[in-house]
Amino acid sequence: MKCPFCGFDESKVTDSRPSDDKIRRRRECMSCKGRFTTFELVEKPLLMVEKRSGSYEPFDREKLIKGIFSAIKKRPVTMNQVEEIADHVENYFANELKSVAKSKEIGELVLNKLKDIDPISYIRFASVYEDFTDIESFISVISEFDSTTKKEAEASRK
Repeated sequence: MKCPFCGFDESKVTDSRPSDDKIRRRRECMSCKGRFTTFELVEKPLLMVEKRSGSYEPFDREKLIKGIFSAIKKRPVTMNQVEEIADHVENYFANELKSVAKSKEIGELVLNKLKDIDPISYIRFASVYEDFTDIESFISVISEFDSTTKKEAEASRK
């Protein structure tokens, strides 16, 4: 790290601590002994979302969280759980080293998490994500959810 005072290329870290999404480092120049602060930021790769229409847009974490919030309104789901879902989605694509995600994949990841947290939120999110247009769509998802829950309960008893 180049010293801002004398331009010397070597410095030592005297203190390091996390600060928001960054790491704050206090440094001391090995030449002039001047002290300065630097911040390190982890660079996340740009994730593009392929919409159903075939268009692309940058992944927007806040947009995802707003969508989840509309599904969990007045439900016993905490902000931490919503953040964990958003983290899970981001981390999934980062770990897969994918730069393009289909909106369908994102929706399925959210649904899988909501299924374990709250069934009503799951159905609400599914209704928007799947673009329900009639009552049969709701009935289909509810019966599918109910049969999956029963199978999981039977499997855990064995």
